[in-house]
Amino acid sequence: MDDPRDLQEPRWLDADEQQCWQAFAYVLTLLPAALETRMHRDAGIRHFEFVVMSALSMAPQRTLRMSEVAQYTGSTLSRLSNVVSRLEKREWVRRSTDATDGRYTLATLTEQGQEQVSAATPAHIEEVRRLVFDPLTRGQQRQLDAAAQCILRALNAPCPSDWTLPDGTFPAARK
Repeated sequence: MDDPRDLQEPRWLDADEQQCWQAFAYVLTLLPAALETRMHRDAGIRHFEFVVMSALSMAPQRTLRMSEVAQYTGSTLSRLSNVVSRLEKREWVRRSTDATDGRYTLATLTEQGQEQVSAATPAHIEEVRRLVFDPLTRGQQRQLDAAAQCILRALNAPCPSDWTLPDGTFPAARK
């Protein structure tokens, strides 16, 4: 059966919504590219590789199930597996079978991987601050957070703050 929404007239954006959407869509294009460029220039790695290693660095024993890393990074397991393969070749990440449930694969950040994350993080944070936080007032930062939370709910996506405990570790990894 056809979805009844397909038969309805589209709810067109008004001029203000159109302007907001175009600016936001452009930010969604430019911001990842800018972070990628800086990460590659400063650390010689892809931004996505950094995000994967950063997630692992915050986990107890620097280890997470691959499915948890995929959720945290908004990635498919296939894409994540390819990235982790590259990181394994550099000896920054190691994969193993989950001893508590053999159906899962664990990813562990190695000592060399931790060193890479630690070295890359200050420049990354500075770039995030320069591009996202410095141009905004504290009030605008809170509004951005609130808007992002609303959009995540509409996407049925968990909020990143729900993934970590106050100490910055992942509750799922504390089983």
